[in-house]
Amino acid sequence: MTLKHGFQLLKEEEIRELRIVARVFRHTKTEAQILSLMADDENKVFGITFRTPPTDSTGVPHILEHSVLCGSRKFPVKEPFVELLKGSLQTFLNAFTYPDKTCYPVASQNLQDFYNLMDVYLDAVFYPRITRAIFEQEGWHLELDDASGPLLYKGVVFNEMKGAYSSPENRLSEYSLQSLFPDTAYGLDSGGDPKQIPKLTYEQFRAFHQKYYHPSNARIFFYGDDNPEERLRRLQVYLDEFDAIDVDSRIRLQSPFGKPKRIVRPFMAGEKADKEPKGMVTLNWLLTQTTDVETNFALHVLTYILLGMPGSPLRKALTDSGLGEDIAGDGLGSELRQITFSTGLKGIDTKESEKVESLILETLNELVRSGIDPKTTEAALNTIEFSLRENNTGSFPRGLSLMLRSLTTWLYDGDPLALLSFEKPLEAVKRRARSEKGFFEGMIQNLFLSNPHRTTVVLAPDETLGEREAADEQERLQKVRSVMAPGELERVVENTRELKKTQGTPDSPEALATIPMLKVEDLDRKNKAIPLAFEEVGGIETLSHDLFTNGIAYVDVGFNLRSLPAEYLPYVHLFGRAFVELGTEKEDFVALTQRISSRTGGIHPHSFTSAKRDSQQGAVWLFLRGKSLVGQVEALFDILRDMLLIVRWDNQERFRQMVMEEKARVEQKLVPAGHQMVGLRLRSHFGEAHWAAEALSGVSYLFFLRKLAHAVNEDWPGVLDALERMEQTLVNRRAMIANITVDQAGRDLVVPHLRRLSQELPEAPVATPEWPSADIPLFEGMTIPSQVNYVGKGANLYNLGYRFDGSALVIARYLRNAWLWDQVRVQGGAYGAFCQMDRLSGSLAFVSYRDPNLLQTLEIFDRSARFLEETRLSDEELSKAIIGAIGDLDSYMLPDAKGFASLVRYLRGDTDDTRQQMRDEILSTTADDFRAMARFMRAVAEKGIVKVLGAPSAIEAAEKERPGWLSVLKVL
Repeated sequence: MTLKHGFQLLKEEEIRELRIVARVFRHTKTEAQILSLMADDENKVFGITFRTPPTDSTGVPHILEHSVLCGSRKFPVKEPFVELLKGSLQTFLNAFTYPDKTCYPVASQNLQDFYNLMDVYLDAVFYPRITRAIFEQEGWHLELDDASGPLLYKGVVFNEMKGAYSSPENRLSEYSLQSLFPDTAYGLDSGGDPKQIPKLTYEQFRAFHQKYYHPSNARIFFYGDDNPEERLRRLQVYLDEFDAIDVDSRIRLQSPFGKPKRIVRPFMAGEKADKEPKGMVTLNWLLTQTTDVETNFALHVLTYILLGMPGSPLRKALTDSGLGEDIAGDGLGSELRQITFSTGLKGIDTKESEKVESLILETLNELVRSGIDPKTTEAALNTIEFSLRENNTGSFPRGLSLMLRSLTTWLYDGDPLALLSFEKPLEAVKRRARSEKGFFEGMIQNLFLSNPHRTTVVLAPDETLGEREAADEQERLQKVRSVMAPGELERVVENTRELKKTQGTPDSPEALATIPMLKVEDLDRKNKAIPLAFEEVGGIETLSHDLFTNGIAYVDVGFNLRSLPAEYLPYVHLFGRAFVELGTEKEDFVALTQRISSRTGGIHPHSFTSAKRDSQQGAVWLFLRGKSLVGQVEALFDILRDMLLIVRWDNQERFRQMVMEEKARVEQKLVPAGHQMVGLRLRSHFGEAHWAAEALSGVSYLFFLRKLAHAVNEDWPGVLDALERMEQTLVNRRAMIANITVDQAGRDLVVPHLRRLSQELPEAPVATPEWPSADIPLFEGMTIPSQVNYVGKGANLYNLGYRFDGSALVIARYLRNAWLWDQVRVQGGAYGAFCQMDRLSGSLAFVSYRDPNLLQTLEIFDRSARFLEETRLSDEELSKAIIGAIGDLDSYMLPDAKGFASLVRYLRGDTDDTRQQMRDEILSTTADDFRAMARFMRAVAEKGIVKVLGAPSAIEAAEKERPGWLSVLKVL
C-alpha cells in the first residue's frame, strides 16, 4: 500500500465533461475521507463536512455551526470568522447546517489566503473553545439586567430561528419535509425550534461536538489549481493528531407509509382586514434513494417536464385552475439520503385544499394516460444537459457547487464522483427517454401515483398566532422566573453582566496577531481589466467582450426605461416576463417556452437600476438575457425577434396569472428578505435611481400589484393600453443596447444575427420624461406578522457635504464587520446588520436583519460616529480593513458575469480610470480617514431618516416611547 503524507489513494478518475481530475483518498490513521479535484480554476475551494443527525429540535447542530467559529486553540480570539471577513480576499466564507450534515467551506483566488482560511477552519472545527459564554451568545441564554426587570431569551440562533419561523414559505418547506420523515432525523429541525432551543444544555452541546466533530466522521474536499500534494501535507498536520474511532452517524432510511397522510398547521398571517385567501397546500412524495444515480438524473429531467417551464403540464394545470396565486413547494429535493418531491399552491382558500390535491393527482394520471408532449421532453433534456455542461454557478464558487453535489452520494457512503461524472447517466436517460415508449410516464406511475408514501400539508392562516407565540414565550419565562430563588435571579443578573462584559472586551493584540493575514503589499495595485469593444450594429449601440466561454454565446438586449413615463415603471417586471411568458402571434406560451428550452440555454428578463456618475438621472434598464451554444445563435435570435415583434399582449388570462404569481412572491419575500425591503424604502429618498428601484421591487411595488390584480379584471383595456404603450416606447433601436460575451470567433457569428434583428425593429426619437421624487413619509413603521424586526436608518452623504473617497468603502465595511457585528449581532442578538455606501448616489444605509430590538438598534447606528472617533486602529487592523475592501472589488466572476459587469459599469459612467482612482484611494486609506468620516456619521445620526419593518407590537412599543415619531403603514 503506497501512502502520500499518510493518505491512501483509493481512486483516480478524469471527468472530461468538467475538465477535472478527481482523486479519492483515505487517511489511514483516522479513516477520514478526502475528495481532491484538480481543475484549471483559480477560485480554490476547501470544505470539511461532518454528518450531524439531530435527535431533537433544540438546534444543537446549528448552534455548534455558529460556535466553533468563535475562537480555537491556535486562534484564541472571540471571532476568527469575523477577523477573516474583515481582512481576507475570500470569495466565499460561511458555514451551513443541513438536516443531516454541517459544512464548513471557504474559497479564495489567492493561494496564501486560501491556505490561511483552510488553517483557521480546520483548527476551528477540531479545537474550538466553545465555552459556556460562546454557547449562550450563539445559542441561547436568559437575560436580566436587574432583578426587577423583564426576563428575556437572547441568542443569535434563537433570534435567527424566530425570524425563520415567521416566514410562511419557510414553515411550508419544513413541514412538508418533516411530514415525509416522522421516524428519522429529517423529521426534526436541525436549525432549532425557538420553543425547543432553551431546552438545550451546555453539556449536551459539548457532547455533540465531541461525538461528531472527528476526522473519522469527516468528508474533506479540495478543488482548484493549487498543488494537490500540498493539500495533503497541510491536512496531515491536523489529522495525524487523532486516532480512528467508531462514530455512529448513519442516516437511517424512513420506512415506507402504508397510506397517504394529511397534516394541517397554522402560520402567522396578517390582520383579518386582508380578505384575500392566504392558505397554502403541498402534495409531497418520498421517492427513492439519492445514490440511485440514473433515477436521480431522470428525476431532475422529469421535474423540469412537470414544473420547469411556465407551460409545463403540472405547473400550467395548477396555474390555470384559479385555486391559488402561485406555485408552492420545493419541487425535487435531492440533497438528502432519500429524494423527495413537493408541489402545490399558495394563496388558496384552505377549504379548497382537497381540490388542489385532486387536481395534481388527476393531472399526473392524465399524463400517464395520454402521454407527455415529446417537445416538452426534448426541452427538458436540453435544458438539464445545457446546465450541467455550462456549470454556471453565478457568484457561488464552482468548486463549492461540486462539493455539495458530491456530498449527496458521498455522505451516505456512496461514490462521491457518481453525480459529478454526469455524461454516462445523462446519456442513459436520454437514450431511454427516446427509445422506451412511456419512460417518464412509467416513472410518474411508479414513483408518484402507485406510491402511498405521500403527504398533504395544509398551512392555514392564523391572524393571532404571532400574539399567542409571544404570550406563550412570556408564560414560559414567567414559569422559569417563578421557581427561582432571589439568589438565582441575582446569578442571572450577574451572568448577563459578565456575558456583556466578555462580549465588550476587545481581543488582545497578541491574540489578534495569531490570525494569519496577507499584507497590503501582497495586493495587486491595478484593477483587472475586462475586454471591451464598442460598435453600432444596425443602429443599436453594442458592447462585446472577447472572453473564453466554452462555446456559449451570452447575449443581453437592453431597453432604456428612462424613456418611460413614471406611471409605467411598476409594470416593468411583468412587462419583461410577458416577452417570455405570454406567447406570440404564431405560438402560444407553451410552445414558445418549449422552443426556448429546447434551442437555447434560456432567456430571462432582468432589471437594473443605478445612480450615474456626475448625473442626477439614473441608469434604469430592462434586459432580456439569453444564452445558447454558438452554433445555435440563429435560433436564439429567431426567438428574440418573435418576442420583440409579435408578442400577444392581449392574453388577459395569462397576464392575470402572472400578476397573482408576482404578488404572492413579493408578499412571501417580506419576512426572509425584510432587510432588502427596508433598504429599498430607505434609499428611495436619496435619488432618482433609488426611487425607481423601490417602485420596481419594494413595498410600493407590492401595493401596485394589489391594485393591478383588480385592474386586470375590472379595467383590462386600461392595462392592455399601458403594456402596448410601453412596447411602442421601449422596442426602439435608439432606446436599446446590446451586449455580447463570447470569444472573437463567436462574436463574428453573433453580430450578423443581431444586425438582421435590428433592421426589423422600429426606430424613433427617445424622450426623457420627468420622474417624481419619493413622496412617502421619511419616518415609517411598516407592519408585518413577524417575531423579529428589520431596522434601517440612512441619509445622503453628498447632501451633507461629503465628497467621495475610496476610503469610505473601507470604513463602511469596517463598521459592518466590527462595530455593528459586535453591537447588533453579538450583544443585541440580531442575526446581522449592514452598513452600505453607494458611491455614485452618496446614499448611506444602516440596516439590521432578524432583529429582536428596534430603538436599541437605532441607538447603536447613531453611536457609529463615536466609535469611529474613539477607535484606535492598529496598523494590522487598518491593513485588514483595506484587504477586505480590495477583496470586494476583486470578487470572482465567471465569463458571463464579467461581460455584464462591464456593461453595467458603462451604463453608470464608471470608467476604468475612476475605478482605478477608487482602488488607489482604498489602498492609501489611513486612520485619519476613519476619524474624518465620524463628522458625517454624526450628521446621519442627527438628520437621517428611519424605516422599520416588523411586528405591530414592536412598532407600537417604539411609538409609546417616541409618540408620533413613525408613520405606521400596514404592509401585510
